Amino acid sequence: MNSEEEETTQELGSLEPVFMTRIRLRAQRRILWLRDFWSSSMPDEVQGLAISHNEVDRILVDPEQHVSAESTFYARDAHASQLSKRIDAIEQLFRGENRWLKLRQDFSLSAQEIDLLTLAVAVEIDPLLRRVYGYMQDDANASFPTPWLAASLFQWPSVIRFGPELPLVARRMAWPLEGLANPWSASAPWMADPHIVSWLTQGHGRDPALDKAVRLIPSSQTEERLSLYPAHLSAMQAFVRAMCPARDTSSAEGRAPIPIEIELVGPEGAGKRTLAAQFCAQQGRSMLVADASLLLGSDVPLPVQVERAMRAARTARLSGAVLYWHNVEGVDSRVWSIVQGYADLTLFGTSSPIEQKRNGVVKKSFRLPLLTRPLRIALWQHLCNAPIPHQITDWVLTPAEIVNAARVAPAGNEAVVEACRHVLHQGPDELFTPLPCPFTWKDIVLSPAVRQHLAELEDQARLRWLIYEEWGFERLFALGQGVTALFAGPSGTGKTMAAQVLARSLGMDLYRVDLAGVMSKYIGETEKRLKLIFDTCERANVLLFFDEADALFGQRTQVKDAHDRFANIEIDYLLQRMEQFDGIAILATNRKGDMDAAFLRRLRFIIDFIHPGPAERLALWQLALPRQAPGGEGLLDGINWDFLATKLNMTGADIKAAALGAAFLACAAGTRIDMKQVLYAARREMAKQGINLRSGEKEQ
Repeated sequence: MNSEEEETTQELGSLEPVFMTRIRLRAQRRILWLRDFWSSSMPDEVQGLAISHNEVDRILVDPEQHVSAESTFYARDAHASQLSKRIDAIEQLFRGENRWLKLRQDFSLSAQEIDLLTLAVAVEIDPLLRRVYGYMQDDANASFPTPWLAASLFQWPSVIRFGPELPLVARRMAWPLEGLANPWSASAPWMADPHIVSWLTQGHGRDPALDKAVRLIPSSQTEERLSLYPAHLSAMQAFVRAMCPARDTSSAEGRAPIPIEIELVGPEGAGKRTLAAQFCAQQGRSMLVADASLLLGSDVPLPVQVERAMRAARTARLSGAVLYWHNVEGVDSRVWSIVQGYADLTLFGTSSPIEQKRNGVVKKSFRLPLLTRPLRIALWQHLCNAPIPHQITDWVLTPAEIVNAARVAPAGNEAVVEACRHVLHQGPDELFTPLPCPFTWKDIVLSPAVRQHLAELEDQARLRWLIYEEWGFERLFALGQGVTALFAGPSGTGKTMAAQVLARSLGMDLYRVDLAGVMSKYIGETEKRLKLIFDTCERANVLLFFDEADALFGQRTQVKDAHDRFANIEIDYLLQRMEQFDGIAILATNRKGDMDAAFLRRLRFIIDFIHPGPAERLALWQLALPRQAPGGEGLLDGINWDFLATKLNMTGADIKAAALGAAFLACAAGTRIDMKQVLYAARREMAKQGINLRSGEKEQ
C-alpha cells in the first residue's frame, strides 16, 4: 500500500462515509486551484469590493482553456498532485460502496446524478459544508449544491441539463428547491430527500412521507403458516422463474430488468397477504406491505398519490423487498399506470382485477378460489385443538374468518358460532330476516310422496360437498353446486313449515327474503340487492327462503316499453344467479303457473304441496289438539276425530288456527275443549276462504 492509500485509509478510520471524504478531498484540491487562479487575476485588496478588470477577464476565459489550466495546476502543484492520488484511491473505494452502487444499478442513475446527489446529501450531514459550497461558487449566497458546482468539482466534460424526467428527480431522491423561476438551470440550488439521506447514512429508516402505512416483513420473520393455495404458489414461482432468463439477459446488456406484476384476486380475508408472504419467503426476499387505502385514498390529490406510490416502490427497491399493495379497491387506475415498473416485483391484493395499461411490464393474475371443506378443516386443526364446529365444515368461510373463530375457541362453542355469524352481520340485514325453526319431522304431516321428495332434498343438501369435492363430481357441475327447490301449492299446505323442518334437520339457519326490501323501482337496484343476499347466504351456509317467489321469478313479458325491458333483465339476472348459486335456496309459491318456464328448468327440485287427505287431516287434528296439558291435565272432551278428518276439508294451517281458536273458547268458558267449540272455530276459519259448512256438517 502506497502512502496515498495509507493516508486515505487513515482518513476512513474516522468513520466518515467514503462519499464525504470524496467530497472533502475534491473540495480541498478545487480550492487550491481557485486560490491560485484568483491570486493571479484578482488582488486581495479588491476581492469582493468591486468587479475588477482582471475578474472580468477571468470570467470570459474560454472554458476549455480554463479546464486545461486547472488540469495543469493539479499536475504541477505538489499538494494538488498528492490530493489527486488520494482522490483516485477514494474514487476506487466509492465505486464499490454497496449503497451507492445499489442506487446506480436499481434506479439507473448516471454518474452525474450520483455526483449531484452526493453533494446534496453531504451538506445535510455536515451543514458547515454550505460555506465551502458558497466559497467554491465564489458567492456567499450560493451555499446550496448546484449542477454547476457538481460539474466543476467532479470535472464533468460539460454541465448537463437536469430535468424532471431523470431518475434522480422522478424517484424524488433530490430536486431543485421549490419556487424557483427556472428550477433546471445550472445554478439552481438542490436538496436531497430526507429518507435517502437516512438510508445512505444509516442503512434504514422509515420514509416520513409514508409514515405507518407501510410495513417491512423480513423473510426471516415470515410466519410459517399452512399453505392454503399450494397450486397458486407454485404457479407464481414458475411465472417468475420463466421471466428470469429475460431479466438476466436484459441486465447483461446494460438495460433495466423487465418489471413483474402479480395480481392476487380474491375476497377480503381470503389470505392474499399470507400467500404473498409465503411467495416472498420462497424467493428469499422481504415483503414491504403498503396500505393503498391510507396512502392513495380518493381524498388525496392525484400528484400526491403518485408520489406516495413512487416512494413505496422506492422503499421496496432500497430494502430489496417485494412490494405488496393491499386495499387497492377504489384507487385511481392512473396511479398504477404512472408508477408501473418502479418496483422490480410488485404484488397486488385485490377483490377484482385492476384495469391499467401495460407499459413495459409483464403481468399475471391469480384468482384465489373459495376454501374447500377439507382445507377449512385442515386450517382449523392447524390453528387450534378444539372440536371442529359445523360452521367450519359447512359454511364457506374465508381464512381470516376461520382464524377469528379459532381465536375465541377457548371461550367455548357459543363464542365460535357468534364469530362465524359475523358473516351474516356484514350482510344486508334489512333485506332478509331470520325465521325460527322449532319444528322437527315429527311435527309436520305430509303425504308419503311429498315426504319422500323432501327427504331426497335433505340428503342432497347434506351430502353435496362430499359428492362434489371428495367424489370429484365438481368437474361436471362447475357453474353452481347449490341446491335449489320450488315448493308449490295452496296457502297453508306446509311450505314454510317444511322449510323450517329442513333447516333444523340440516343444522342451518333459515332466512326469509323480504320482497318489499328487495324489489326497487330504480334500474339495477333490485339486481344489486339480490346479489348481496345471494353472496352473503352462499358463504354463511344458511337456508334462503323466498316466499311468494312468483313476485320475483315471474314470467318474462313482451317488451312494450323500457320498464318491460328492464323487468326482463332482472329476471334474466335471477336465472343466471340462481344457476351459479352454491347455497341452499327454497322458493315458495301458490301460483306455480306464473313462474318463468326457463327458471323452473334450472331448479333441482319442484315439490308440489297438495291439500291434505283424510289420513293427513286426522294426523294434523291430533297434533293440533293435544289430549293433555304439559302439567298432565286433560284438555279434550268428546272429540269426534273421524268427523273432523273426513268432513272438514281444511289445510294444515287452517286446522292449527281452528284448534287455537277452540282452545281460547274453552278457556273463556272454563271448560275442556269440546266438539262444539272446535266446529265453531273451524267454521270461522273456513269462512275466511269463502266456504260455509252445510247444516249436516255442523253436527257431531
